[in-house]
Amino acid sequence: QVHPVESGGGLVQAGGSLRLSCAASSGRTFSWYAMGWFRQAPGKEREFVAANNWSGDSTYYLESVKGRFTISRDNVYDMVYLQMNSLKPEDTAVYYCAVARNYISDLRHRGLYDYWGQGTQVTVSS
Repeated sequence: QVHPVESGGGLVQAGGSLRLSCAASSGRTFSWYAMGWFRQAPGKEREFVAANNWSGDSTYYLESVKGRFTISRDNVYDMVYLQMNSLKPEDTAVYYCAVARNYISDLRHRGLYDYWGQGTQVTVSS
């Protein structure tokens, strides 16, 4: 069983920045097909934020975060990061790291991922 571990969340004022990290090592190089980020605010469904696959040829972002958030990865250590700039109060949510063990047809669909972290809280004050 793989237990992804997120870190880097916290409280920040509007316009500030945070960098989230997720570790999900399997002990082997190129272990996972894809890793990504989702978020869930109170009273709302969990939504896709950003993801890419291990080959690096597919990357997607939620439209509202394009130009502000950047996903990156470390292939050697099975790490994925989310750099969040120009944060807005509407970005407030619990952010979850997700791992797809095998090929999935769409990186934006949360139901296709195999492993999930417990989440890290991001709170943006106005």
